[in-house]
Amino acid sequence: MPIEQRLTDVSALPPSPGYAHAVTVSGRLAFVSGQVAIDKAGKVVGADDLGAQTRQALSNLHAIITELGADWSDVIRFTWYMLDVSEVQTVRDVRDELIRPALGDAHNPASTLIQVAALFGPEFLIEVDAVVALP
Repeated sequence: MPIEQRLTDVSALPPSPGYAHAVTVSGRLAFVSGQVAIDKAGKVVGADDLGAQTRQALSNLHAIITELGADWSDVIRFTWYMLDVSEVQTVRDVRDELIRPALGDAHNPASTLIQVAALFGPEFLIEVDAVVALP
């Protein structure tokens, strides 16, 4: 596997709250475009439901990374874009439901959360992109 280290303990920082501060890799990388809650037919999934939108966006992301021959355990970094970061626990719960089985005891990938004024369309509540270490 190209992920070599998930740095979670840094003496000058408080303990990591469940994600890696940094991830080191070797080999090829894929930079996956941001995904929103659109199904295969191009219809919005989960209008006004952050959990449903997060699940669909991650499902879309997973379809792309599996097409590349990778899985959740190969994700180095997520970047999350949300309209309201006060609802981050909903995103964490869905993320953990979907990716924890692939990670086992490993910490979650490095992660950044950004609150934005708007996304691709007014119906979207969240967007997520990723950097993936290709096996």
